[in-house]
Parts: sequence; structure tokens; C-alpha cells
Amino acid sequence: MDRDLTAAYDRCRDLHRRHGRTYYLATRLLPAWKRRHVHALYGFTRYADEIVDRTEELPPAERAARLDDWAGRFVAGLHGEPVDDPLLPAVLHTIAVFDLDRDDFASFLKSMAMDLTVTSYRSYHHLLDYMQGSAAVIGTMMLPILGSSDPAAAREPARQLGFAFQLTNFIRDVAEDLDRGRTYLPDEDLARFGVTREELVEARAARCATERIRELIAYEVGRARAHYAAAAPGIPLLEPASQGCMRTAYALYGGILDEVAGQDYDVFVRRAVVPQRRRLVVAARSLLTPAGAPVVIPGPPGPVVARPTIGVR
Repeated sequence: MDRDLTAAYDRCRDLHRRHGRTYYLATRLLPAWKRRHVHALYGFTRYADEIVDRTEELPPAERAARLDDWAGRFVAGLHGEPVDDPLLPAVLHTIAVFDLDRDDFASFLKSMAMDLTVTSYRSYHHLLDYMQGSAAVIGTMMLPILGSSDPAAAREPARQLGFAFQLTNFIRDVAEDLDRGRTYLPDEDLARFGVTREELVEARAARCATERIRELIAYEVGRARAHYAAAAPGIPLLEPASQGCMRTAYALYGGILDEVAGQDYDVFVRRAVVPQRRRLVVAARSLLTPAGAPVVIPGPPGPVVARPTIGVR
């Protein structure tokens, strides 16, 4: 690779290491030649997210213009035009190497643009429409890099894993999203448990969830676990060299839900984080698990929470 391309991959790796610690640890289990391509996809998604979420002092129109400008440079690069950008050369190279579906990237950028104007979702079906672009397509982007003995059979589990990971993030980051003026807990679910946005904001300020909020979060944890269950059959279908990475990511993200459950579903008392010792144990166990072995589906440490339907259409 030339110097600029190497620098772009390094930039993506640095973004991944600083902002995606759980996923970054999992990628250490991949062969080195695959690792840089995963970093490139993470860099692409993270940089778009930075434009949307780290420029909040700017008017929405200017933030949208910045996203449009960056997306335009990306599209120009897809058409073979020179790209002056610190990380896009790595993304474009990865797309070319694996012939990744360009529509997945367009869908992702569409969901990022939604974050500039949409602050809540009426139902889980509406949220799924957003997550199709922000999460499910990440799974299908990753699949050619990870490799599979049966890509067609692995595709839907890959999508489900994207949903599972993103919903886990939404559950963990309720407080952080409220600070940005957003809620990713569907309005229908809030109404089901009698929770208002004002109650969420007050709980954020008090750093303590009400009983109604804890019941709501328990419900969302059950929904996320349903996505994990739907994703589990896909991991044994991956290339053996990729299974350790995805088993680790699967277990560690599922472990965030365990931490949420362990603090009685109070997402305001502290940010749920999997302890470092458990991270290392999970990574070692994943490395030692034989290729093709069934995936252990994560579950709550206490009483089982009723699982709602996952609602994928």
C-alpha cells in the first residue's frame, strides 16, 4: 500500500482503539490482514457519527452541510475521483477489495442524516427503520470481510447482530442521548410503562431511575436479547479465523446487558461497563472455543424477563 493509504488505515485504527474499546478488543482476535478492513468500516461509521454528534454547537443546517460534503466526497471516491480525506482512502480500498454493497453505505448515511432532525421514534417498527441503516447494514458490510461457509444463511443473523449491538448501546446510553435531546426508546414503549420524557430527564438529573423506568429498561433488555438469540446461529457459519472475534464481541456486548440487569435496570446510576477482567476471560475463552461450536446465548443473571417479539419485517 502507498503511504497515504497506510496512513488512512492507521487513522481508522486509532479511531477504533479510542472510541470502540469493546469491539477493538474483539478485532485483535482476527488475522492481521482482516483487521485493517474492520478498522476501516469502524472509522467510516465513527467519523460520520462524529459529524452528527460532536458538532452540536453548530446550527442543524451547518451540521447537515458538513455531513453532505463528506458524503459527497465519499461518493466521488466511489466513482474513481481523487479523495482528499484522512480516512476515506482506507474505506474506499476496503469496499473495492471485498466488492461491498454500495447501497449499504447509502443506507447508513441516510440514517446518520436522520439524527440531525429526528429526536424520537413512535414505535419499534419506526426505530427498526432507522436501525436498518445505522446497524443492520454494518452486519452485512462486515460479512464479506469475516467470510462465511454459507453467506446467504449468515446474512440475516448478521443483520440481527447489528440490531442487537445497537439496541444494547441505546439501553446503556439513555442518559447520554437525553443530553443530546434524543430518545431511542420508542414512544409506544414509554406509554406502555407510563414513563414520560420529563420523568427520564428528572431521573437523569437525580442519577436514579424510577420503578417505571426500570420496568421499561427490563423490557428493552428482553427485546435486545431476542435479537442476540436470532443472531447466534450465524457465528458458527463464519470462517474459523473470524469466529473468535465475533464470539468475543457477541459475549461482551451481551455482557453490557448483564451489567444493566445487575444494577436493577437503573441506567442512570452509572454507565454499564463490562469489567476488564471479564473482557480478557471472554476473549481467551473465545479463542479456545472450537470452530463451529454453538454460541451460548446471553441471558439475565436473575429472573427471566419476558421477551417481546423483535418485530423485524
